[in-house]
Amino acid sequence: MSFLRQISKRITCNQVRLMSQLGDLGSGAGKGGGGGGSIREAGGTFGRNEAAREEEYFYKQQREQLAQLKSGLTDEINFHEEQIKRHQDAIARHKKRVEEMERQVK
Repeated sequence: MSFLRQISKRITCNQVRLMSQLGDLGSGAGKGGGGGGSIREAGGTFGRNEAAREEEYFYKQQREQLAQLKSGLTDEINFHEEQIKRHQDAIARHKKRVEEMERQVK
């Protein structure tokens, strides 16, 4: 399982646990403790709409965070691949110098 899938799965599992404590989103004060604001406490259509907007906001935020994480990892991979190439070039140069030195000694 890829790293991004693991993080996404972990976040989704946490959201499911949280939602099970709250009851139906937007249906009024839940059993999780806090009410979540006057509109959500009142329940009804306004509460459900507000809950939907909140879920959409957090979904978009999660997607942005995953995109940033992916971008950062891609940059890091590219950096390390460049470093590998530089090290391979340096190894080749040093081997060539060693061969030249061995030829001079003979």
